[in-house]
Amino acid sequence: MLIEGYDDGPLAAGEPLLARPGFWSNYLLEICAGGTGGERPVPEWFGDDGADTEAMSETLIDPEWWPAFRVPASGGPGVVVVYRNLVGDYGIDFLLVPEGQSGVLRTVGWEGELSGTGLTWQDLVGIADNPAPTADAVNDSDARLLLILPLLSDPDIPEGATARVSAALTAVGAPQDTACSTAEYLLGRLTSRPWHDPTWESPLSGS
Repeated sequence: MLIEGYDDGPLAAGEPLLARPGFWSNYLLEICAGGTGGERPVPEWFGDDGADTEAMSETLIDPEWWPAFRVPASGGPGVVVVYRNLVGDYGIDFLLVPEGQSGVLRTVGWEGELSGTGLTWQDLVGIADNPAPTADAVNDSDARLLLILPLLSDPDIPEGATARVSAALTAVGAPQDTACSTAEYLLGRLTSRPWHDPTWESPLSGS
């Protein structure tokens, strides 16, 4: 796999990992956890157990194999999520890929906390619900939404956002009886991060 700017990284298609036990707990807890107070999230919120989560973690952060998850969109920019497994410089990069172009824009990076410019809820749903017709990518709308959910940087999400995320979590294996509370937790963490700014605008807004 080739992605501009990652010539020295051993990139590999990460899409097959989405169906393996332990993936979603690793991915979403790693990026969305970290608040103070309240109940501490656990892998069981996502239908996983500790052993599966630990085994998947070793796979995801292997310096010899950098998983990349492609979320191309029809009619607008898509996103690629890359586990940048450099020894001493580990992180997760979210790359905005303009439609019909080969270049990428690093919109958000994660190195223990998120930094960069996120997207609105409307942008996230637009990308999730409009997959580009390609086999080498994530085409399921639920998985697409959850993969790009950490990009959410919108202080004013609509009332139906919790139900949408809850349904997506259930679709990837989260228990139905806790999916709503898990969605509320994730959205609460994402919409209360300190990177919000009253003058902030999505990079897709044309600003």
